[in-house]
Amino acid sequence: MSYQVTIQSSGHTFSVEPSETVLEAALRQGIILPYGCRNGKCGSCMGEVISGAVGYDSGLPPALSTDAAEHNKALFCQALPRSNLFIKIREVDAARDIEIRTMPCRVEKLENLAHDVVRIYLKIPESNRLQFLAGQYIDVLLKDHAPRAFSIANAPHDDKFIELHIRIVSGGFFGAQVFGQMQEKAMLRIQGPLGTFFLREDSERPAILIGGGTGFAPLKAMLEHAFYTSVEKPLHLFWGVRAKRDLYLGKLPEQWQQTRKNFLYTAVLSEPVASDNWQGETGFVTDSVIRHYPDLSAYDVYMSGPPVMVETGHKLFLQHGLNEERFFSDAFEYAALSDKLK
Repeated sequence: MSYQVTIQSSGHTFSVEPSETVLEAALRQGIILPYGCRNGKCGSCMGEVISGAVGYDSGLPPALSTDAAEHNKALFCQALPRSNLFIKIREVDAARDIEIRTMPCRVEKLENLAHDVVRIYLKIPESNRLQFLAGQYIDVLLKDHAPRAFSIANAPHDDKFIELHIRIVSGGFFGAQVFGQMQEKAMLRIQGPLGTFFLREDSERPAILIGGGTGFAPLKAMLEHAFYTSVEKPLHLFWGVRAKRDLYLGKLPEQWQQTRKNFLYTAVLSEPVASDNWQGETGFVTDSVIRHYPDLSAYDVYMSGPPVMVETGHKLFLQHGLNEERFFSDAFEYAALSDKLK
């Protein structure tokens, strides 16, 4: 027995099997709902159940509070139908016509960017160009292991290679492979593009882009795309890391700030060391954003980084006037089994 789901704003309907999530069913039938991590940690797929009921196999997902659930909020990447549903959530048109494909690729180049970050350039076969939106991600398919998700760090116009930024973390299977075993010319299989984290080009609102660590990767792609397409609205990048050495491509946004009149860059160190001789901003990057923009009601906010940072920022920014629908996020988890390593 399947259930019917109706989206309030568009009237679109689709069927959902009891054992599949609302998001899985929507994507299967060509309806693109917002999503990011697909594991309940980022909150990108949050919407409202106006009528009907949903459930979760393993209790409420991390990004859904008890209070939000009691007010009929749901994370549709994890929500299973318990009846027919009438839901409120925005649909994403821009990603609808981009085909998700599985294809081979070759590791063309490995480049150490920092003590714990490697940049990988993947070469796609000439006959299989990967179409994607700036900010989306791919899954690297691994034998006998769960796929690993990585943001695409280059803009669509510069697609000779697919650029990934990968940090090695404790227990991270693929990151350890990259640093210890992977060689140039190695073959991989990837699937993508995935996700609905991309620059909304139809919005005239100034954009604030916030990256934590290697969450800089998709923001780099968005900004390079914006510069290439001559986006004129103000763009302000905040990049939060622990120490100066973690700004692994720090000179790049500095160069953008010198050459782009509509672009500002603020680096924020949470744990600077004495040798950094740091004269810039310190503390949490989310607090730095509020110091610059105490009223966010007129802005679009794009945020990429660990779930705790994204969750903290989301709550804080809503308290400072941000429209819920103008918050776009890409959260990744540093974990051995479910890492969305950037």
